[in-house]
Amino acid sequence: MILAIQRLVYTLDEALTFMGFGKFQGLALAYSGLGWFSEAMEVMILSFVGPAVKSEWGLSSSEESLITTVVFAGMMSILGGALVTFVAGLLSAFSPNYISLLILRGLAGAGLGSGHVFFSWFMEFVPPSNRGKWMVVFSTFWTFGSVSEAALAWIVMPILTWRWLLALSAIPAFVLLIFIVFMPESPRYLCTKGRITDAHNILDKIAQFNQTSLPSGNLTSDGTNDLDEEFSTSEETPLLSSARKRTTVRKSGFSSFLMLFSPRFFKTTILLWVLYFGNSFVYYGIVLLASELSGSQSKCSSSILLSENVQDASVYINVFITSFAELPGLLTAALLVDRVGRKLSMTIMFIFVCIFLLPLVTLQSNILLTALLSGARMFSMGTFIIANIFAPEIYPTSMRSTGAGVAYAVGRIGGMVCPLVAVGLVTSCHQTAAILLLEALIVLSVVVILLIPFETKGKELVNTIDGVSNSKQVLVVA
Repeated sequence: MILAIQRLVYTLDEALTFMGFGKFQGLALAYSGLGWFSEAMEVMILSFVGPAVKSEWGLSSSEESLITTVVFAGMMSILGGALVTFVAGLLSAFSPNYISLLILRGLAGAGLGSGHVFFSWFMEFVPPSNRGKWMVVFSTFWTFGSVSEAALAWIVMPILTWRWLLALSAIPAFVLLIFIVFMPESPRYLCTKGRITDAHNILDKIAQFNQTSLPSGNLTSDGTNDLDEEFSTSEETPLLSSARKRTTVRKSGFSSFLMLFSPRFFKTTILLWVLYFGNSFVYYGIVLLASELSGSQSKCSSSILLSENVQDASVYINVFITSFAELPGLLTAALLVDRVGRKLSMTIMFIFVCIFLLPLVTLQSNILLTALLSGARMFSMGTFIIANIFAPEIYPTSMRSTGAGVAYAVGRIGGMVCPLVAVGLVTSCHQTAAILLLEALIVLSVVVILLIPFETKGKELVNTIDGVSNSKQVLVVA
């Protein structure tokens, strides 16, 4: 009598849960976080370089705003990376004129366009049970990058020039280049490509590095029992959960983009785009207003103008304080995201952003201005980060990078339009109109959040498009 040999199998999420969060995830957090840190510095630098260049080269307000806009235009491209950011960021420090500065800052933005890859890459190594918490921790690198840039500008600008600030701000991107060769490919991505053996080898190395082990049995792609040749077997029994046979869908980048408009994803994709546009417009509007309102309120009011040095000091202080305000925002997001869910967390925080911005429809004292902008930025950062957690969780691995990347790109459009519209209104003494515009976008974003049919709190990442369909009962909010 021949006995059938049963095989134990486990999915990628089950392996990550079994191993837990260890030293490897800590190093992955440090590396990917540095990429986020670098992007924050390159974005925050716009608050300081614009006014300095405007004064040195005699630019108009629209030309100053364009320096910010071209960065976000470049960020719509995901083909750059750390090399483009470092080279373009460094060369922009030697710009001989306005046109060359625009071109180089646009190229630096193209390098920053791949920043979301760090976010998605790190998330795919984190166990699903505490994914939200660690993604919020990851997001603190953005805040520290913002604070570091404000501190660096406070030190460098009064002593040296804006050129030194641009050059020094490119250093984190250079560090990323040095260590990129040590970073492994995502096992989840390898699973979607049918490279189960390669994915298993990476997981095994991670387990050894963390001084732990993998579950008993063999790795299988999420939701499928199709093993590669090395792990082929006659009969399989799931180890931690039932495994149902599905076909892994392999799509090219363009095919993945087209899938965003399929009946299954069309509504969610459009709603996500609107959310990202509004979220980015509001967040970057608050960031830029921290420097713009400091000078514009004095210029547009009948009060006596302060000296240029006092105004400059006020700008650095306001940006520095409001940047620090992101830390309690991240803490609040960490407390809410895995307790009340992604959608309700964003809704609550958007309401508080609206409350803090509303008094700014009229001129306020500098102390109250800083306090209100700090509160608004605190909760705006929370919504921004939770949206960045939410977007990659919605799509399956086969189209996750494309879906989240395109949503980020649409958000960059919000960043492009913001300095030309909201900041332009402030510099033209139309502060009330600028604030009401931000309030309108907040209301629109809240409506969009409520219409999104998915809540991903505590759910495993899905590898295949079929997996989304079969897990619909779990993900769709009734």
